[in-house]
Amino acid sequence: MTPFETALAAPNIHVGIIGLGYVGLPLALRFAEQGQRVTGFDVDPAKPEKLHRGESYINYIPSQAISIALAAGFEATTDFSRLGECDALIICVPTPLGKHREPDLSYVERSTEAIARCLRPGQLVSLESTTYPGTTEEVVQPILEASGLKAGQDFALVFSPERQDPGNTRFGTHNIPKLVGGVTPACLAAGVSLYARVIDQVVPVSSTRVAEMAKLLENIHRAVNIGLVNEMKLLTERMGIDIFEVIDAAATKPFGFTAYYPGPGLGGHCIPIDPFYLTWKAREYGLHTRFIELAGDINHAMPEYVISRTIAALNAHGKALKGAHILLLGIAYKKDVDDLRESPALELLEGFEARGAKVSYCDPHIPHIPALRRGHFAHTSLPFNSQTLADCDLALIATAHSAFDPQLIAQNAPLVVDTRGLLRGPQPTVWRA
Repeated sequence: MTPFETALAAPNIHVGIIGLGYVGLPLALRFAEQGQRVTGFDVDPAKPEKLHRGESYINYIPSQAISIALAAGFEATTDFSRLGECDALIICVPTPLGKHREPDLSYVERSTEAIARCLRPGQLVSLESTTYPGTTEEVVQPILEASGLKAGQDFALVFSPERQDPGNTRFGTHNIPKLVGGVTPACLAAGVSLYARVIDQVVPVSSTRVAEMAKLLENIHRAVNIGLVNEMKLLTERMGIDIFEVIDAAATKPFGFTAYYPGPGLGGHCIPIDPFYLTWKAREYGLHTRFIELAGDINHAMPEYVISRTIAALNAHGKALKGAHILLLGIAYKKDVDDLRESPALELLEGFEARGAKVSYCDPHIPHIPALRRGHFAHTSLPFNSQTLADCDLALIATAHSAFDPQLIAQNAPLVVDTRGLLRGPQPTVWRA
């Protein structure tokens, strides 16, 4: 047996999670819940501090879950020199895009380099960060093997893409099937053994490249279909047809149709970013992925379309955008979560302010917009009530949080631009966008 097969055969192992964000923290809590010793690593000292106080910084993870994990032995640290203590190390760090839409693997590379400095025989390393096919073998493996140890002999190396859906109450870490691909059959077996401790269904695939591509396909499928429905929204608006009614009608077909809904643009860490990881990699093989890039262009243009509809709505009611008070209802990228990553509402905020509007926002899940997100734009959420709605010139529904009462909006906001289909039926002060 290899050293890692022996180490991972123990009933209880020490698991290290690198990156305690929307992916890493739920995974860490799940391992702790199942009786494994867990250490979380993060470069942000505020996260370990909050966790050790029993505080959650993700709105859909209750603080009680943190306290239970702490009682079970969970700890968090910024001390990456302790990586060598763990039997399994799981990398859950961001993979953003650079300014030219090229992959930025700096977080993955730095995490891997930190592991390489502590790597010992018997450990397993799993990359969960979404990336292009080949990353595990072409980027991660050489960094780790520079230590003198070999993947498949001394340590195991796998790719197992995260499949988190923030705020989903039906599917969580434990019951979302887990894909695993290894650089060798022994690595694959070790990866399956690791995740089978905490995941109901583990799905092995033949290679890390298959697992990497499968994750991209999942998100590109969504991005392309959202691009399609966003383009349909542009058409139906000109034709005087309610796109949301059209989608609901089409969704009554019990086969061959999946409902996707339009919005003010794409948000979250995956869907606005992942397609461009593949388009970038495709150029290495001499292929221009036109279909994927077209969907990206359509989705990327939606915030400007929403701004143009807002200008038209104000003009129709005798007002200019410059000097108008715009109230953004929702600043998070998704309903009922506190996640700002790539939120199109932030683009709307910037776009309106750049055109001279006064912009406020209301989001019960995000009390403040961190300065690091918007530079000099300092904003604090206003309360959602009739007075807040009445005080604006136009309320723009950017995120359909459950806390937003459609009737209260319709009765109190002087003018509404609805990008989420929250207000249905013909209303003279409601514009669709």
